[in-house]
Amino acid sequence: MAKRSRTKARDLTDGTTGTPGEVGPRQPCPCGSGKRYKACHGAPGGAPAAFVARPFQGMPSECDVVALRELVPAATAPLTLSDAAPDPSRVVRLCTLLPMAAPAMVRDSGEIWLGLQVQHNFGDPARDLGAVLLKAFDSEPGIVGLTDPPGEGPRLQDLLTGDRLEVSVHEGFDYWLSDVEDTTGMEGALEQANAAATPTARLTSVEAAYWTDVGTKEHLRWVMPEPEDQLLDALARVHAAGQDVIVEGARLVGMFRAHGLLAPVWDLPLGTGPEALEEPAERFAADLAAALADDSPLTAEQRSARNGLANRQVTIR
Repeated sequence: MAKRSRTKARDLTDGTTGTPGEVGPRQPCPCGSGKRYKACHGAPGGAPAAFVARPFQGMPSECDVVALRELVPAATAPLTLSDAAPDPSRVVRLCTLLPMAAPAMVRDSGEIWLGLQVQHNFGDPARDLGAVLLKAFDSEPGIVGLTDPPGEGPRLQDLLTGDRLEVSVHEGFDYWLSDVEDTTGMEGALEQANAAATPTARLTSVEAAYWTDVGTKEHLRWVMPEPEDQLLDALARVHAAGQDVIVEGARLVGMFRAHGLLAPVWDLPLGTGPEALEEPAERFAADLAAALADDSPLTAEQRSARNGLANRQVTIR
């Protein structure tokens, strides 16, 4: 009994003090650094900035932004600046990845390109994007980066207007050179980058759903905006009803958790392609909406399905 009591006490000390959602000092830091919380964002002065669990909330097409940062190799979207930006008429382009994983580039044309897939992690990527965008307004053509935590200031969504992004998915990174006349000496780097880009397409019938072909498998990865508990309940209902088989032979295998959102993932038979997913995805979205509106208690079968789904989550960020 004494040993069990000490174990229980240690679990409470190492985990939480009872506040829902609290992270214990010995638990993995939710920022995704791989460190314990006490050695990262839980350390006095040891973390560069406060961790923000859902940093892109309030962004136009939040789910697409999360997908572009974590799941999609090559894509771009123009941004519409608000009056809060230094120059609302400036052309700004959001990109999945820039050369050398640069945070931003000022092009010779004066356009500003922002990169989502970067090396630094200061706790709030939306604040990082806001800071590097402001820095780019006063920079000459070339790479613009962040070497230190950005501190206080507007986040990217504070500098934008509109509620939807027009996302363009590219076969590779040729867009890096779309405004460059002389590409001599750049071909090798571009060829290497393109070789690492898996074929990807964004579905048009639903929001933030992306088909990809990784060679040995095809996947559908779909970032969804609903709160985690509510979404898990709804997914359990459709799973128990057999409504989550997008196409014949497909299987809902789990989900990613990234930036406060869940992204269910389906394995697809080879040769499925994105076009075959459009109508089934639209039908699944309708079934999921009905399940989200159902507030009745879960059945035993649905609770079992929910537990299975909850155990097949992988946290990216």
